[in-house]
Amino acid sequence: MANERRVPVVTVAIPCFNEERFIERCLEDVLDQDYPAESLEVLVGDGMSTDRTRELLDGLVARHPGRLRVIDNPRRLQAAAMNAMIDEARGEIVVRMDVHARYAPDYVRQCVAVLEETGADNVGGAQRAVAETWFQRALSAALDSPLAVGGARYRDADAEGFVDTVFLGAFRREVFERVGGYDDNAITNEDAELNQRILAAGGKVYLSRKIVVRYFPRDSLRGLAKQYFKYGKGRARTLLKHRTFPTPRPAIPFAMVVGGAALLSTPALHPVAPFAFGAYGVATLAEALRVSLRHGVALAPAVAAIFPVLHVSHGVGFGVGLVQYALAPDWSERRVRARAEAPVEVALDGS
Repeated sequence: MANERRVPVVTVAIPCFNEERFIERCLEDVLDQDYPAESLEVLVGDGMSTDRTRELLDGLVARHPGRLRVIDNPRRLQAAAMNAMIDEARGEIVVRMDVHARYAPDYVRQCVAVLEETGADNVGGAQRAVAETWFQRALSAALDSPLAVGGARYRDADAEGFVDTVFLGAFRREVFERVGGYDDNAITNEDAELNQRILAAGGKVYLSRKIVVRYFPRDSLRGLAKQYFKYGKGRARTLLKHRTFPTPRPAIPFAMVVGGAALLSTPALHPVAPFAFGAYGVATLAEALRVSLRHGVALAPAVAAIFPVLHVSHGVGFGVGLVQYALAPDWSERRVRARAEAPVEVALDGS
């Protein structure tokens, strides 16, 4: 057939638990993608939500018959939800999406295109923050800084190229059959841990400016501290599981916390402590002013307060994780079901 082109079937996989505020908005973005509807399967792995999420999902399934399915995830962990959905996926490409995000209309199409153009096993876009509150504006400014995230490229909307990890991800399904699925017991850092295994197996991960997604960051210092404490624990767990990191970046906050504790607890170092803490304070204030110039100078005090919360929470969480998972390792080697049939493709007419 002249000008016939073939597009791969894509499975969008969305972990979910108690998301009544965001689930409809997220699925509106997904179901409005410009990717051919007949080649797009949408799965939601619901962790047995106790709010109105399941009621809203049932309504969406009724309004979009054949396009959306809900899969139970009694374990509630995102990693477990992803594995359950991958087992059920009929697509040869699996695109992970999170509920707390908004997606460009061409998100899926660009994921597929970048996979084909680069030959990578996983591709993704930068983690662009969208602020709805004053605190989220300050946090977005802080996360623009290398001081906050150690120069992580997946935070840079202008970055392009092969990287160690990406936000969310779009995978060739075969990669799960080669390196295994998500670690079922991972509470956080499941994405980076999977990407580490992909790289160790000789695979590639690619970050593209064409793939546009915006996420909603935490909206309070307390919520941010809890989030980064969990991130630190997850990073420590990954280090103990694999005995290495693709980059030393995740261990830097831990080294800072250990160094600060040593300055405070060692009498011989007390004369040095004021200079070390003073230098840290000057650096955070200067960087807060620099990044706030793009977001609003009035945010600078809040940005300066956010930096130590990020560093200390992550560093302490990392230390706790080292102890917890050294004493009680819990990682799993989850295998996903192999496909029983060849990948499905749909033929389309047109140029």
